[in-house]
Amino acid sequence: MTDELIDILDSKGNPTGSRLMKSEAHANGLWHYSVHVWIFNSRGEVLLQKRAMSKDTFPGLWDISSAGHVSAGETPNEAAVRELGEELGIKAKTGDLKRAMVRELESEPRPGLHNNEHVHVYFLKFEGDAKSLKIQKKELEEVKFILLDEFEADLKDKEKKKAYAPNSRPHDYFLEIIRAIRKELEAEKS
Repeated sequence: MTDELIDILDSKGNPTGSRLMKSEAHANGLWHYSVHVWIFNSRGEVLLQKRAMSKDTFPGLWDISSAGHVSAGETPNEAAVRELGEELGIKAKTGDLKRAMVRELESEPRPGLHNNEHVHVYFLKFEGDAKSLKIQKKELEEVKFILLDEFEADLKDKEKKKAYAPNSRPHDYFLEIIRAIRKELEAEKS
């Protein structure tokens, strides 16, 4: 895990004015910002990344298209654009992203790592080929587009779900995202 300076929040998501290293925030369960960018296309597919085996949490599992922490002094939108560039080589602008929602996520992926985040969730429509992306090998092993229907079926199958990073916090976040992307696609048709 790369350590970085992050802004500390209160439980409601308001900045406290304090900045700490990410490792210290995780050790003490302090609230902070992160971003999730879900990439989808007009064919009803969503891009997933397979986490690198070297990751300290959920190595080798399929996860969000692009995600990361918001660095100190950075806005969530700026962090989302930065993460897209770093992880996938996508040169997006802040205006390319659609803010979908903000979620509070509390998890303990392993003992001593208390991840309390106010997650800013964005959507990005991308019609390119997953093979054309320049992935950051230290963060992820591969990326793929998967049909929303197939993703949903996998999540509802007890065995297939094991291939994905855990996502129930307390509801099934991935299924919520699938519904929201479908709604986006329907809105574009009308």
